[in-house]
Amino acid sequence: MFGPVQLVWFKKDLRVRDHAPLSQAAARGPVLPVYIYEPEQLHHAEFDGHHLQYLNGCLAELDLRLRALGTPLVVRVGEAVAVLDELREAHGVGAVWAHEETGNGVSFARDRRVRAWARARGLPLHELPQNGVVRRLKNRDGWAATWEERLGAPQVPVPPTLRGTDAEPGGLRDHADLRVPPSAKAIPPAGQAYAHETLQSFLTVRGVNYMREMSSPLSAETSCSRLSAPLAYGTISLREVLQATRQRLADVKGDPGADPRWVRSLRSYESRLHWHCHFMQRLESEPDMEFRNLNRALDGLRENDWNEEHFERWCAGQTGFPLVDACMRMLRATGWLNFRMRAMLVSFATQHLWLHWRRPGLFLARQWLDNEPGIHWSQMQMQGSTVGINRVRIYSPTRQAREQDPQGEFIRRWVPELADVPGDFLHAPWEWTGATRLAYPPPIVDEHAAGRRARARIYAARTSPAFEVEARRIYDRHGSRKKAVVRAERKAQGLPEKRPGKTRQTAQQRSHPMSDQPDLFGLKPTPDTPKAILPAGLPESWQQALGAEFAAPYFHELKDFLVQERREHNIFPPPPMSLTPCASPRWKT
Repeated sequence: MFGPVQLVWFKKDLRVRDHAPLSQAAARGPVLPVYIYEPEQLHHAEFDGHHLQYLNGCLAELDLRLRALGTPLVVRVGEAVAVLDELREAHGVGAVWAHEETGNGVSFARDRRVRAWARARGLPLHELPQNGVVRRLKNRDGWAATWEERLGAPQVPVPPTLRGTDAEPGGLRDHADLRVPPSAKAIPPAGQAYAHETLQSFLTVRGVNYMREMSSPLSAETSCSRLSAPLAYGTISLREVLQATRQRLADVKGDPGADPRWVRSLRSYESRLHWHCHFMQRLESEPDMEFRNLNRALDGLRENDWNEEHFERWCAGQTGFPLVDACMRMLRATGWLNFRMRAMLVSFATQHLWLHWRRPGLFLARQWLDNEPGIHWSQMQMQGSTVGINRVRIYSPTRQAREQDPQGEFIRRWVPELADVPGDFLHAPWEWTGATRLAYPPPIVDEHAAGRRARARIYAARTSPAFEVEARRIYDRHGSRKKAVVRAERKAQGLPEKRPGKTRQTAQQRSHPMSDQPDLFGLKPTPDTPKAILPAGLPESWQQALGAEFAAPYFHELKDFLVQERREHNIFPPPPMSLTPCASPRWKT
């Protein structure tokens, strides 16, 4: 016999597939599915018009799917406690079901109010996990096993039917209704169906060279999964994505005719799914990191050095560094950017421009369509070097431009002011004799001097006794337990927990780092593994034959010597105009 009305509160889980609260509620009584437009979120500094556009696309499809099961989505506007209490009284709600949410400080405070409201009325409130983030976690010991247990569990089936209520649906609200300015960003379609189509195309076509192509803004646009927004809005569950990835990996391993690149790419992508929860767990375990340095010993490092002009030029894509500006302009136009370029934007703002991460973080959160607060604020602090348990990484915007956009195709697309700059000067146009004729600003800072200054300041701050204490605290609470993750992964694959024998990796095997993130699987090259420097234009056969020589320390020293000589002295004969002072011969790494 059915019980009282079960209210299902949809938040960042806008789907009916693999939805535990919906399934549990449907088994207990009539279902009242609810979404609340919350003004405190709609007018938050992280929210913008394109978020509402995408959200409404998700809600429209969710409503259609719920109607097909037997009841419409009930939409309300207001503060969550007030809306929930009104619905409780009007429809005799006997329990509330929802997924746990790791959101910003506003959603954290709202969830606490809702829990207090439910306790005061003796109303059962069931918050169920939907990913690997663990609530009330004290440290990371055992976290990897919990992640594997949750994400490896069978998916929750869609209820065959829903018995509804007589609640007035209410309907979706547009930008004018909610007083949210519209956005001109070009964003992808929204909803559960599109999320699964995107996953399918990635796993069968687009992702074949993911591992090699995810870092360049040119190739990443197609080769990345593009599932970050569906995951952020919950139109697909992380469990669905992980299990589909593992099934595809098993299929290509068992197919002798499959492209061998699939195995490397799918393994690389699976590791990103671990990182998804790894970084969200940081905010869940320490909500203050949205507002304060995670490492308290670094308080005061940047707070007193704010430069408003630097911030405004960075936001506008007018720094004078072509790749930085191209990335910012693409982000402002589309709401998306691949991870490497996101990290470079944050690194440039916090290291070269020496801006405290909070205001740039709010600006970027407002731009990302896929804004996920746990990942976003973790990355703002990690790339800004205020965590303290990772190595200091300061991206060179000029080097990144030459590596990730060697022909300048991406730069020319987004920075048309540089259309007339010769190719050899496109990555550093200030070195071209015609730079003064460009409608493009000179570099906002001296890249090398600013980078050295930032590194010196950070390492000086790291020498304090307080820093060591904080670093230990942070590692205990937030640090990855790499070995535990490896064991969990091997268990999931049906392999023994321990490898039969430890073999030394070859230079060829170690030459492709997974990413700029913590090494959760032990796959990155060690810091002392030099990267091969390949002279441009050298045939592939020669590159392979001389790869070890190009990676040797003496070859790096020779390159550094030649670059320095070109920079500081007159070398005869001088390089032709088509070459930069540092590019004769030209190198690519």
